[in-house]
Amino acid sequence: MLTRKQLELLDFIKSRMDKDGVPPSFDEMKEALDLRSKSGIHRLITALEERGFIRRLAHRARALEIIKLPEAMEGKSFTPRVIEGDRPAAPPPRAAMNVTPVHALELPVMGRIAAGVPIEAISEVSHHIAVPGSMLSGRGNHYALEVKGDSMIEAGINDGDIVVIREQMTAENGDIVVALVDGLEATLKRFRRKNGMIALEAANPAYETRVFPDHLVKVQGRLVGLIRSY
Repeated sequence: MLTRKQLELLDFIKSRMDKDGVPPSFDEMKEALDLRSKSGIHRLITALEERGFIRRLAHRARALEIIKLPEAMEGKSFTPRVIEGDRPAAPPPRAAMNVTPVHALELPVMGRIAAGVPIEAISEVSHHIAVPGSMLSGRGNHYALEVKGDSMIEAGINDGDIVVIREQMTAENGDIVVALVDGLEATLKRFRRKNGMIALEAANPAYETRVFPDHLVKVQGRLVGLIRSY
């Protein structure tokens, strides 16, 4: 059931379209219903839409369509018509950020990297993936790897994630790196160097830290980003 004001508005819209073939503006609707502001018209139109009497047309900010008439107006013939109004744009959420174009680059996915027990070194491209340009750290070549294992979960790196790697041969203590062990095994671990030895630390207490003479470990790149699919 419609309120008196809702019924008056629907009747005014229909009558105006039938008489002139020209839709009333929101200002004209406001004056016809003797309301102080157009916000009252917006509320009435929303109520009519929720009750199935009118429809706001998609992709047209100022368009409505009459779908049906209530019983109180059933004696009046009508053809659904579009009316133009002043439907305001919905305000964005308070914490919303402006949408800006994102620059993306295609990176090769070089296969899988172990975040657990090291696996055989990998060097073949399996496919490519689009990566936001803002994720790429400085100049130099970048590539991606699919993570296998759970030894880095406390660093936020899960099995199946794609890690973005900046190709480089050096690392600082605490960096997460792709390390090549003895020329055969590639692994993703946190890098520590001390007294001519290199420790490859897991981020999972279930895995032990592995320590090697520094000449057996070659840094292949440093972690700069991560992509996760759900």
